[in-house]
Amino acid sequence: MTVRHNLAGAYKSVGCFDEVIELFEQVLAEQERVLGPDHPKTLTTRNNLAVAYHSAGRFGEAIELFERVLADRVRVLGPDHPDTLNTRNNLAVAYRSVGRFGEAIELFEQVLDDRVRVLGPDHPKTLTTRNNLADAYHSAGRFGEAIELFEQVLADLVRVLGPDHPDTLTARNNLAFAYGDVGCFDEAIELYEQVLDECKRLLGPDHPDTLTVRYNLAGAYKSVGRFGEAIELFEQVLAEQERVLGPDHPDTLTTRNNLAVAYRSVGRFGEAIELFEQVLAEQERVLGPDHPKTLTTRNNLAVAYHSAGRFGEAIELFERVLAEEERVLGPDHPDTLTTRNNLADAYRSVGRFGEAIELYELVLAEQERVLGPDHPKTLTVRNNLAGAYKSVGRFGEAIELFEQVLDECKRLLGPDHPGTLTTRHNLAFAYDSVGRFGEAIELYERVLADRVRVLGSDHPDTLITRNNLADAYRSVGRFGEAIELFERVLADRVRVLGPDHPDTLTTRNNLAGAYRSAGRFDEAIELFEQVLDESKRLLGPDHPDTLITRNNLAGAYGDVGRLAEAIDALEKLLPDCQRVLGREHPLTKRVEKNLEAAKREMNPPATPSPETGED
Repeated sequence: MTVRHNLAGAYKSVGCFDEVIELFEQVLAEQERVLGPDHPKTLTTRNNLAVAYHSAGRFGEAIELFERVLADRVRVLGPDHPDTLNTRNNLAVAYRSVGRFGEAIELFEQVLDDRVRVLGPDHPKTLTTRNNLADAYHSAGRFGEAIELFEQVLADLVRVLGPDHPDTLTARNNLAFAYGDVGCFDEAIELYEQVLDECKRLLGPDHPDTLTVRYNLAGAYKSVGRFGEAIELFEQVLAEQERVLGPDHPDTLTTRNNLAVAYRSVGRFGEAIELFEQVLAEQERVLGPDHPKTLTTRNNLAVAYHSAGRFGEAIELFERVLAEEERVLGPDHPDTLTTRNNLADAYRSVGRFGEAIELYELVLAEQERVLGPDHPKTLTVRNNLAGAYKSVGRFGEAIELFEQVLDECKRLLGPDHPGTLTTRHNLAFAYDSVGRFGEAIELYERVLADRVRVLGSDHPDTLITRNNLADAYRSVGRFGEAIELFERVLADRVRVLGPDHPDTLTTRNNLAGAYRSAGRFDEAIELFEQVLDESKRLLGPDHPDTLITRNNLAGAYGDVGRLAEAIDALEKLLPDCQRVLGREHPLTKRVEKNLEAAKREMNPPATPSPETGED
């Protein structure tokens, strides 16, 4: 039996969870027959089998078995036995994995009290439970409590175990992760880089923990828009994980998935989709089609399809993932709620606004019930719902909701949190949409100053606000300032994101629009034609951004009297918009109106001549 236990441990270390489960189930059956169902070794194997279920993403079975083991250990060993406390801790971890954060936190707090009383406040397992409790606070969006507790645990670990102990390094890594989630990116990156140096020195460059910290550092680089460094580091970590852990190890597959996410972030949609599809096939083979990580990759692939303008495929895949997550994880799991939100985003992109709003409202009600009204993900959905209201012209409701979300973000996350800044930006955009240009410009200018201060002048979010401020200047006829700012944003985006990034193309398109508004028609047409060629090459002929540029170019042709070319372009564009976006999408309707107007201008109705008569 000991040999089987050791073999199971070896299988687990390389991510072969099915083999682990099969082996533990065999050992458990033999122990129940030979030692009896209540023997401590039998209970240990039952606990280990539950851990294996959890690792394989079979959360329902894991929770059911942990609850059974806990009851057995309380009855056989007593409520204060270390093994009983261990199972109670494991059950809390499983509750957290399925989004039952309230139960997880309550149970972690119980375990912590018990371990302080039984083992003492400085026992390593007591410190582990405090770390787990901090992690549960973090998952529940209680970031302030999480960071405070992570910092306390780190200080205690340094004092008790020493600064070089692996548990101390893990706590430093966890604290860095929490800093990143509250927008303290400089602190997060500095701490990750410190931990990485220590892991290399103490554990070696190839240790799995060292690779994990490097992976997290790459994620932090991505969060602050340092995409080149992020991608380079993800690619390095991936190569080393393939060499050290093997190409099929779950950690290797996770890194491959996140590298694809990074490719998507810089507009390399083709590479992202190809890599997501590879990872998905590998995870289905290694982990199984229903493993939570497989479902996450499927969701990410749908997001990539959406980003690339492949809306039909995105919606079909989101709907499939949602059905699978409801079946495997349950309708209330945080991942299920995220996919529901993503599906609403996709409906909104193709002009299915009624379905989008209905789904956003459903997700919002569920998140308020499951995660709580103050959870960051709840605030995100509330923000998305406000955006959907704006899309259908319900501007009063949109602005009211944006203002509510902004107040909540300030209270819960702080005025400088990236989420708070995003909501302020969105509120400015809503003001702009209803013609409240003075308020929009004032708010954009404040958000821009804050984003420069908090995120840096080159962060992608900072560049978005600068671009939108330029557009607001254009709306009020401040064409000189608009063009100057668009040209600056374009230079920055070319330097930071690259000339082929979708955001760079957007700014080029906007600059052409500003030239057009200022009457610089030749420059506008030349730039629109360049952007159109680049959009077709990089995004494809059916991408919404490509369709928008075609409409803008047709408008510019009309401005200079090239009506035949404008009508021809719009007549070709209209069926493409109807096919890709649907007949009710705002862009489709705008193209219809533009085509009608161009035809009227080309063939104005005959004006009756005044009659003449004789006296």
